[in-house]
Amino acid sequence: MKGFKLSVLIFTSLLTFFGCSSPKILSDICSTCNMHINDSKLHTASLDAKNSIHYFDDIGCMILFAKKNQLDLNQIESKVFTNDTKRYINSSKAYYTTYENTPMGYGFSAYEKEQPDAINFDKVIINMLRGEHMANPKIRKLILGSKV
Repeated sequence: MKGFKLSVLIFTSLLTFFGCSSPKILSDICSTCNMHINDSKLHTASLDAKNSIHYFDDIGCMILFAKKNQLDLNQIESKVFTNDTKRYINSSKAYYTTYENTPMGYGFSAYEKEQPDAINFDKVIINMLRGEHMANPKIRKLILGSKV
């Protein structure tokens, strides 16, 4: 009986150790808001800062993370997943719409090919830091009023 209990204890310990220490990278969690990143990858972004890659569920989260950590998004590698070509590209080369339904409600969506009324990455950063995005009710009404 004592040997059986010891065997169960060892088996449970090994199962816990190997189950919890698997080499899975937590790339499916946003580095800013800790939300799960949707499998569709739409609206996702990543940046490589200080030899560490951070993932985001919304482009706005990447900008807030960079601001909080005093990172210059024009000086570090950052990528966004594009809605049209369904691949990651350099954030500064994408075109952004401002009215999409995004995970955190900021409204910025990346496209590889130019879109009507699209803005560039520098303008996205400025708008995000000023609070000029779809999560702001006044801006949302202004933007959606012009799209109706």
